[in-house]
Amino acid sequence: MESVPNGIAPLSAGPDRPLLDVLRGQRRDPPPVWLMRQAGRYLPEYRALRAEKGGFLELVHDSAAAAEVTLQPIRRFGFDGAILFSDILVIPHALGQDLTFGTGEGPRLTPALIDATLESLVRVPERLSPVYETVRRVAATLPPETTFLGFAGSPWTVATYMVAGQGSREQAEARRAAYRDPAGFGAIIDAIVESTVDYLSGQIAAGVHAVQLFDSWAGSLAPVQFERWVIEPTARIVERLRARHPETPIIGFPKGAGGKIGAYARETGVDAIGLDETVDPIWADRALPEGLPVQGNLDPLALITGGEALEQAVARIRGAFAGRPHVFNLGHGILPDAPIAHVERLLELVRRR
Repeated sequence: MESVPNGIAPLSAGPDRPLLDVLRGQRRDPPPVWLMRQAGRYLPEYRALRAEKGGFLELVHDSAAAAEVTLQPIRRFGFDGAILFSDILVIPHALGQDLTFGTGEGPRLTPALIDATLESLVRVPERLSPVYETVRRVAATLPPETTFLGFAGSPWTVATYMVAGQGSREQAEARRAAYRDPAGFGAIIDAIVESTVDYLSGQIAAGVHAVQLFDSWAGSLAPVQFERWVIEPTARIVERLRARHPETPIIGFPKGAGGKIGAYARETGVDAIGLDETVDPIWADRALPEGLPVQGNLDPLALITGGEALEQAVARIRGAFAGRPHVFNLGHGILPDAPIAHVERLLELVRRR
């Protein structure tokens, strides 16, 4: 077998998918582009469908509606990637916690594992079935040049919600639990790893081309804890998933990791790394392994501001990553008040040769 970037097995000839090519280690100019949370509240068509269907979880579990939401930004903007419409908390839901989304309150998981044990939960893997059906529906209708991205939350971030039962300030409950009872906390991490491998494998089997691991709260950990609860479980997911699907690229997104990004990139084995907006792209290009595909990292507020601020930020990011495979993206999710015209302008800037 010929050598290939990042150890990904070569695919047979098929449609030209620029984003998938970059994730497999090829440079493309201009870079492909997609935006985190591109299927969401900044789109009037999403807001209309959400109002029709009701709550967020109801929308996720309605496969036809979730597929429609996934496809909306592709029809409007022609992004190079479509990201599955779902939520990272479907994993604890499948592990047996009840999941609700209160208006203006964010997600709630019950029972919270500060008050209950992992062993008390009854697993309900069929709760993931609607997600696989969503993937199948999107895969059947997606333009052939568009890369379909699946995703899951990384174990540390998912565990913070499972322990606290909700989003929490500085993830203090989970951090305390990890220090106080590392064996018990490790059991939670292990359960998430096991379920996440199966979940992402199910998405791949249903039709996604690549997957992303979102570690939204990676930045809350000290270096030793980061190694134990972010790098090590992520590496296990990557190793096990690659054994099942060697052709599928895996993007790691450790938001807030800062100077620990280099260790994350080297030790997890991810095929590409997403950078948040706090990372200097020039520094990142020097610090990361040569040839590793990078995704990011426009500040979502620069997109909202538009004008010269947007133009300068795009130029700086494109210039910094001109010598390596690069997927243009935001440093975090697009915000609900992002103007449609600014997204259109962003695509003009990124796709300018």
